[in-house]
Amino acid sequence: MYFAALLARTEDGWEASDTELDDVETLSDLTDLARDASVDEDTVLVYIEQEDAWFGVVRVDGEEDPRIYVSDASAAARSSYGEILLTDEMLGREPGAEDEIAALEELVDLDGTEDGEPERPAPAAVDPDDDGPDPDAVPAGPIGELGVLADLGMSEKELLTLQTDALAEIAEAVGATEILESVR
Repeated sequence: MYFAALLARTEDGWEASDTELDDVETLSDLTDLARDASVDEDTVLVYIEQEDAWFGVVRVDGEEDPRIYVSDASAAARSSYGEILLTDEMLGREPGAEDEIAALEELVDLDGTEDGEPERPAPAAVDPDDDGPDPDAVPAGPIGELGVLADLGMSEKELLTLQTDALAEIAEAVGATEILESVR
């Protein structure tokens, strides 16, 4: 089960709303959603959690690039909403590398044979005991910008120690507890 909320900072404090992510397919879509909720290009926090598995915070300040923190990257990678937050840059991958490989594979049947030729035997299977690094592996544990909430009242250490009900603790740290409870 997922829960998502938007906290938009205003002149009078914070405004909160629960958020439907059905139309959000990319980080860019999520960033646009946050910017639409922004008042005078002030800070907006998007909080997404999958119950008892992981949570993520996306901070959007005006037109700046979003700042992202995910509590457990490997758990988030198994989630459609988590995949939105896990950018190539965060994972240390070459941007768009997966898209390029998939596009090449779709071009044609790249088995190396001409039409009418018999197929070549498949290459030998990969040795499962090979300890070489997997370039597509997603690290377990937290990933992203630890200081994403530092100037709002939650230190890096506090963010790292959040477990259950992280949203309530984040809301308390930024001073939005009462507002958040109205949408939960």
